[in-house]
Amino acid sequence: MIIEFFDTWGMDIWKAIIQTFQMVSISLSISIVIGLPLGVFLVLTRPGKSLENKYLHGILNTIINIIRSIPFIILLFFILPFTKFLVGTSIGVQGVIVPLVVYTAPYIARLMESSILDVDKGVLEAYEAMGIKTKDIIWNVMIREARSSIVLGLTIATIGLIGATAMAGLVGAGGLGDLAYRYGHLRYEVDVMYVTVILLIILVQGLQSLGNTIASKLKKD
Repeated sequence: MIIEFFDTWGMDIWKAIIQTFQMVSISLSISIVIGLPLGVFLVLTRPGKSLENKYLHGILNTIINIIRSIPFIILLFFILPFTKFLVGTSIGVQGVIVPLVVYTAPYIARLMESSILDVDKGVLEAYEAMGIKTKDIIWNVMIREARSSIVLGLTIATIGLIGATAMAGLVGAGGLGDLAYRYGHLRYEVDVMYVTVILLIILVQGLQSLGNTIASKLKKD
């Protein structure tokens, strides 16, 4: 029965796995490029920091809070015109990258801000007192000291992103979520639904274990 199932659905499942990895890897990469500097900037523009600017900090803080308050499924449809304008389509893997980045980048920025704020203030003050440039402090102190926490934050963000890709199936983005919705739900193919859920559980458990292992190793170094 298992062999028969994979003979029927094997190619569809494999294709869905590849599409999920494409959506997660591309969206996560772009979100990190945006979110990490944004998180650092949020810290540096806080009161008492080297780039203190309460107006800029307040604006960025408000924008991030607004985006994070919108559920992904609503955000997905809300920015469809913008997505189509930017990439020329609002369907498929390409069409869902924009909403995934808009959804994930502010979340990563907030996680980065939280991680960096946990760095020992005494260490930062010591480097500042020595006249070390801000850009050097950012990379060699802030990010280095917070790297274990940053890895855990990125792990959480990645798992959340996987959940978002599942909802992206509603606009024909493909992936495991789309497969579960179109066949498992709409066509009552319960076997497809079960296999999809099991694959997502394995994927999430694997990522969390990997993230925990890397974070633990970085903390010891």
